[in-house]
Amino acid sequence: MDDNAADAKDTISYDDPDAPWNKEFSEEEMAGWNDGVITEFRENGGKVGGDYAGATLLLLTTTGAKSGKPHVVPLGALYRGDVMYVSSFIEDRYPAWYHNAKADPRVTIELGGEKFAAMADVLTGERYDEFAAWALTENSLLAEYQTKVDKPLPLVVLRRVL
Repeated sequence: MDDNAADAKDTISYDDPDAPWNKEFSEEEMAGWNDGVITEFRENGGKVGGDYAGATLLLLTTTGAKSGKPHVVPLGALYRGDVMYVSSFIEDRYPAWYHNAKADPRVTIELGGEKFAAMADVLTGERYDEFAAWALTENSLLAEYQTKVDKPLPLVVLRRVL
């Protein structure tokens, strides 16, 4: 198990009331939530404080499937060996970044103080099944959340374009 997977297992449980996703926020706070995280990330070379202090975040820029406009979202950088992947908790529908990556896999990643082009590989079929079996074994937060929803969690591998 790599260090990031070990850290994720030691973090908290999905149901932890202190986890950022279980806290109550007003609509105004939620509307600008990512904006604040994105600004802090960019101003501090990829480091953020608050609920995400110590987490390895990345900024994923996709092209809007409908709008054609850039869409930036902070996500946890997850790894399977040297392979970077992202996922997220879902409620009744998959997140915009996932649909955008399916429509146009050309993305930009900001990680630490570095910014680079990448390709998003939205996993499906047997490739999804194999990767999900591994990811849900190695990441207790994803595994715990998957037991609470009917849809399979999004899994997207990110490969740097050289």
